[in-house]
Amino acid sequence: MDFECVKDCSQCCIEREYYPSKKYGKIGVLILPDEVEKIKMLAKEHHTDVRILPRIGISNGDFGPEKTIAYQMMGIDENGNTCPFLDTASGKRSPHGGFPCKIYQDRPLACRAYPVIEAHPIMLDAKCKFCQQCRTADGNLADEEIALLKIKSAMPTDAKKVWRYTTGIGEYVDKDQIMEGWICDP
Repeated sequence: MDFECVKDCSQCCIEREYYPSKKYGKIGVLILPDEVEKIKMLAKEHHTDVRILPRIGISNGDFGPEKTIAYQMMGIDENGNTCPFLDTASGKRSPHGGFPCKIYQDRPLACRAYPVIEAHPIMLDAKCKFCQQCRTADGNLADEEIALLKIKSAMPTDAKKVWRYTTGIGEYVDKDQIMEGWICDP
């Protein structure tokens, strides 16, 4: 079955998750370093506030990342949910009936890749409503797969240490468990 967004769904643009665990806080939309300025420019054009935090850093030493290889655009809600470019206020709807993206034609590679989370073999995000209903998609994913491969090729993996930025953002009831700052991945 070909992949297509489920009618009236905007879940992937609204709900953010704790990753890899609650202590890291909710993650934002992955933004590559060469996308940061473009996202800031688009935010200015659309009179939208964006908060971009580091996401993944690398180093050969033990004293923090020497280079940031990925950033994350945080949601506008206090708990980290809802993409700042998701138009929830105008009453407009996307072709599938969900809320429209203000920057759909210029959206980040991570958004273009969704729901593909692995390319060989193709794996889809189990949290996607289409994936929950249909389990597999065997068509209409070529653009998503290409976007994912571009992301992977932009992220070097030869460093000795990989660091994750803990966002300090999440549900109020989880605040005591959430950290903020860099943590070296084991």
